[in-house]
Amino acid sequence: MRWVLDHFGLARPYRFERTLLALVALIVLIATIGLAFGLWHAGELKPGTLRATYFLYLVGLVLAALIVLRWPKLGMALVALAAIELGLGIATRLLPENVSDPQRFAWHALLQAVPIPSLDLVSRNGVHVHHTSQGTRGREPTERELSDRTIIAAFGGSSTYDIALSDGETWADRLEQALGDRFLVINHGVPGYSTIEHVIQTAYYEDTFGKRPRCALYYVGWNDIRNAHIRNLDPAYADFHLPSQVDSLRTRRVGGGNVTFSPLLTELARLLSAQIDTVQYSWTLSGTIEAGSDPVLEADFERNVRAISAVNRERGVKTLWIGQLLNRARLQGNDQYGWLPYVRDKDVWPLQQRFNEILGHTARALDDPLIAAPIAAFGTDDFVDQGHFSAQGARRFVGYVAPVVARECTP
Repeated sequence: MRWVLDHFGLARPYRFERTLLALVALIVLIATIGLAFGLWHAGELKPGTLRATYFLYLVGLVLAALIVLRWPKLGMALVALAAIELGLGIATRLLPENVSDPQRFAWHALLQAVPIPSLDLVSRNGVHVHHTSQGTRGREPTERELSDRTIIAAFGGSSTYDIALSDGETWADRLEQALGDRFLVINHGVPGYSTIEHVIQTAYYEDTFGKRPRCALYYVGWNDIRNAHIRNLDPAYADFHLPSQVDSLRTRRVGGGNVTFSPLLTELARLLSAQIDTVQYSWTLSGTIEAGSDPVLEADFERNVRAISAVNRERGVKTLWIGQLLNRARLQGNDQYGWLPYVRDKDVWPLQQRFNEILGHTARALDDPLIAAPIAAFGTDDFVDQGHFSAQGARRFVGYVAPVVARECTP
């Protein structure tokens, strides 16, 4: 007991610098445990993830500081490091990710991120994901299917890739099932992709497996409107959206995203990367939070739609457009959920409606079929979050898409 009291500076000769250091360490430990419990209670802390490692790291720092109290300077350095790491985790976007999934995407010079070919995994949420040898999502088509079936190419972002659904449940898979064995649907969707990426995909990567599609579907809008109200927006989204994909899909080679269990180490890696990496960080942009639409972005979006349609028409590929559906019940507040930096949640759906209108009148002017899936037919249970389909929502969505595709794309 005397050794313990002496270790904490409470035995003669008193060493109260140890006592104060121990109290500070205990405060940091209590704050760490409190934050960890709050995240665990909210379902945001899972074992085996970088976030779990982060909290073990913080606890380890504090316990190490308590062990070396006899060397106050070393203990003070450890407590200070723990406090800095805790503060960065609480107050910044550097809190390590609550994920344990393997890498799904690789860096690409034009598209910034593309699916890793021939990948097969089951995510932490039990979602089975397979990439074909050509980097599209879904099962590998057979040579006979490629030669005998009418090919439909589906383009879009994460709501076409269908991040919440396993293979066989995505709307592209459900569409193929609904159309029957005369059609083969190839899912070109990639999380985050906007019409800028779709221009590149259409121009250079549409003919996967060496086969040209009969029709190309584009389910677009959500990833374009994230660029709303950015000052001096680059017409190719090169000042924000494209570089942000490198970190969103974790394809940066140095310091990308939340790649370490230590916020401080991640920030140091980012500072190093900013000096040596060609791709800079996306949050250096400027803008203002506003309601309403963005005329500059509207013009860019319409230009991209026309460019995609023109490339397909020159090749004899019919283009079909689908306006984005979102979960209005999850987009009601004055806050922002993060994907759209300058748009409040309550302003997202009105903005998306405006872009759906632009898509509609542009499609009609181009004589491209427009598939209208009425938002009133979709409720909260049709989505898993702000806009990604549940299994029920994917089936409901295909109920509107399949008849039009069958009518327009039959040879």
